Amino acid sequence: MPDNEIASIHRRIIEWYEREQRPLPWRTPDCTAWGVLLSEVMAQQTPVARVAPIWAEWLDRWPTPADLAAAAPGEAVRHWGRLGYPRRALRLHAAATAIANDHDNVVPSDPVQLQALPGIGSYTAAAVAAFAYGVRTVVVDTNVRRVEARLFTGDALAAPSLTAAESRLAATVLPDDDTDAATWNVAVMELGAVVCTATNPDCGACPVLDSCAWQRAGAPAYDGPARKSQKWAGTDRQVRGKLLQALRDAHGPLPRAQLDLVWSDAAQRDRCLAGLIEDGLVEPLGDERYALPS
Repeated sequence: MPDNEIASIHRRIIEWYEREQRPLPWRTPDCTAWGVLLSEVMAQQTPVARVAPIWAEWLDRWPTPADLAAAAPGEAVRHWGRLGYPRRALRLHAAATAIANDHDNVVPSDPVQLQALPGIGSYTAAAVAAFAYGVRTVVVDTNVRRVEARLFTGDALAAPSLTAAESRLAATVLPDDDTDAATWNVAVMELGAVVCTATNPDCGACPVLDSCAWQRAGAPAYDGPARKSQKWAGTDRQVRGKLLQALRDAHGPLPRAQLDLVWSDAAQRDRCLAGLIEDGLVEPLGDERYALPS
């Protein structure tokens, strides 16, 4: 694609974002880097509508990393609510402890230092550096991959997992201007979240429809590996969630007999409880009592 067309795409997507972005609380100018970090971890595999109230509660309860670090890890799990994948709560607690102890309670701006924090991967490090500090990074999430696959390569969907070619493409099409680069990252992400969705994309609302390689090719159907749908009912994830919720509601240790009431399949229940203990999400106290980690 010619450089002038890429520059036009940059301008149109950034202008679209400035007009149409959702008013998410972690995008406000007064949001701290800690607030941005919380939002990025909480929003992984979780709709932002579910994240927003929990995010606000966490910031009110723990406005700085040191505040969270001073709480018991179990309190992070308790107030994680129903966001899913609760090990993220423990990772945030560990990251907060490292920030408080090793970075004077200030979230680092350097992506390398961010990625060195417990539980912080390359995507989160790049996103926090870009969105909290305006650092020039390449931010590639599922939405970015899908938009860039359609826009630049003509594929209906991105590969099932991030490829080296996708990373190179994202770096190549990043705007030269540092400010534009930071906005571009979040703008493409937003476009994928609300317009260029995985199913039923609203192509008529796309600001770069005339430049989209996928549309120019006639919007061919996806022909890659079958996508696995995630079921919930009856899975270990559901059972683990029910066990954790019982402990959250109890606000104290529970005897095994009460946990046994959570799920009728004893073998599955025992397996899930053992997994929660192994993951550090549940603490056995002896006398067949269990609690959130202290």
